Amino acid sequence: MGTEISEPLIIDKKDIDGGGVESERIPEWKEQITIRGLAVSALLGTLFCIITHKLNLTVGIIPSLNVGAGLLGFFFLKSWTGFLTKLGFQVLPFTKQENTVIQTCVVACYGLAFSGGFGSYLIAMDERTYQLIGADYPGNRAEDIKNPGLGWMTGFLFVVSFLGLFSLVPLRKVMVMDYKLTYPSGTATAMLINSFHTNTGAELAGKQVKCLGKYLSISLVWSCFKWFFSGIGDSCGFDNFPSFGLTLFKNTFYFDFSPTYVGCGLICPHIVNCSVLLGAIISWGFLWPFISAHAGDWYPSGLESNDFKGLYGYKVFIAIALILGDGLYNLIKIVYITVKEMYNKSTKQGKLPIVNEVIDGESSKGLAEQRKRDEVFLKDRIPTWFAASGYVALAAISTATIPIIFPPLKWYLVLISYIIAPALAFCNSYGTGLTDWSLSSTYGKIGLFIIASLVGNNGGVIAGLAASGVMMSIVSTAADLMQDLKTGYLTLSSAKSMFVSQLVGTAMGCVIAPLTFWLFWTAFDIGSPDGPYKAPYAVIFREMAILGIEGFSELPKHCLALCCGFFVGALVVNLLRDVTPKKISQFIPIPMAMAVPFYIGAYFAVDMFVGTVILYIWERINRKDAEDYAGAVASGLICGDGIWTIPSAILSIFRIDPPICMYFGPSLSS
Repeated sequence: MGTEISEPLIIDKKDIDGGGVESERIPEWKEQITIRGLAVSALLGTLFCIITHKLNLTVGIIPSLNVGAGLLGFFFLKSWTGFLTKLGFQVLPFTKQENTVIQTCVVACYGLAFSGGFGSYLIAMDERTYQLIGADYPGNRAEDIKNPGLGWMTGFLFVVSFLGLFSLVPLRKVMVMDYKLTYPSGTATAMLINSFHTNTGAELAGKQVKCLGKYLSISLVWSCFKWFFSGIGDSCGFDNFPSFGLTLFKNTFYFDFSPTYVGCGLICPHIVNCSVLLGAIISWGFLWPFISAHAGDWYPSGLESNDFKGLYGYKVFIAIALILGDGLYNLIKIVYITVKEMYNKSTKQGKLPIVNEVIDGESSKGLAEQRKRDEVFLKDRIPTWFAASGYVALAAISTATIPIIFPPLKWYLVLISYIIAPALAFCNSYGTGLTDWSLSSTYGKIGLFIIASLVGNNGGVIAGLAASGVMMSIVSTAADLMQDLKTGYLTLSSAKSMFVSQLVGTAMGCVIAPLTFWLFWTAFDIGSPDGPYKAPYAVIFREMAILGIEGFSELPKHCLALCCGFFVGALVVNLLRDVTPKKISQFIPIPMAMAVPFYIGAYFAVDMFVGTVILYIWERINRKDAEDYAGAVASGLICGDGIWTIPSAILSIFRIDPPICMYFGPSLSS
């Protein structure tokens, strides 16, 4: 993230292959959006929605799947055009612009599986989460329940998901061309797509696709094999393999042979994986056993495992404290950076990772390339009046519709949200461009607390959760659009085709994300604290809403003190990461990543650490190979396990149970 990216770096890749931009034909924006591209986008969008739901409902950590989307989009279209050509059909060539449109469409589609709240605010409204917190828990009212339904979830997504796209369209030139924001993920994606469409790049892409396919097959076969031993219930099979002995197994330290989490470990930075493992060691290795030893003093002994008056309360609230501390720090930091950078812009003294233009005797091609990019980017304008009128019209529809879906969230609260949303969307998009870090969930939590406290006891929980969704959706899609516009700028794709493909991808997501979630909801026991799909953020989000209304009155003994300690600790650790030299700060953990295992358990942290160890050794043996193929291997492992979810869910719906229960217990004493 601290690496500076300069325009000539991208140009050189093309110059090596001799393909100058001036000589290549740029397709019209309508030609960049094709039926075949949209079909592939829908297929890949479905697959990546399933993967995102699975991760959302298990651990809540979503790695970037852009590499997998770009690779698979390239593979499907290249295979399709090659197959038709061999049959003698005349087909349009597969261009990098079409590849970019597919990538944009897929990311917009599966992005709604996250920002749509299927693992957080929407499912926090359901009856299972209400019962999990307890009917007698202050602020947790039976009236504040709204169970998932295909109709209302799809309608809600349609009325909130498009506003973010219209909110910042007039600022696209300012963000991409004037400020030259890096958008590291968007730039990396553009470089990847540009490389695919050169001779050497296409050859490497072909090898990467084969690698992805190989590990996808291995992952799919392994997931199928595991199913046969998983029995009935949640205590059988490889998912409950006591790798380090039964004592550590009771404290959730075991390797559960999950290709998905190992794949996440390969994609996520080493510091993220190590932070997750450190969080698991602190919580399940020391803190929870220590608190458990005080049962009967700090909290009543003999409580249910999910009773908030016992150990479960410590788990949830300390995790919330870490998440809020990290989110608040980064929000303040990015707002500060944004204001400071905009203030310093006129002096050209910014120290942030913005794109640098290198001008020397050999840069005439680079300047010509930049002019060409600017020309293509500005050619197909999206009129400001269209964006403004679109935002106003959608805001009016949404303001009228959302109170029908969520009666406690009054129309004037929705309207206020939409008045301030563009400013927050700008902050999030600008911050993402500088740091590659979207804080959409943090803005969502702020909206949750404010609205829940304003509405109060009479419907504040539902109103706060719904408002969280409104805010998350706007700031998330706005940042995604700017990221995609940066990708389009660097691949000479039309801004209009980018905007339209984002609209189409969002529309796909509004349908595909609820449908794929419904597959999980129908087939599996979502939200069960002892099952594989714990939906950890459902409880956390509902508790945040209750916290906004009721305060801290019902926390167990010393829980508030511990929460304050971890909240301050998150602020201090983040501050240390920023003020210490990079050679030291790179080893300081990330509090947000540490928070996840506090609530869920240590097993997935072990899996992710296995992934990071494999990557570390691979990098030491052959760094070039690791850079070229680690993303493909990880995507294959994640996609294969994700594909198995479909037949697994179908078997579950038809009540076909695995034939064998592989169970481990202590040896019988003589």
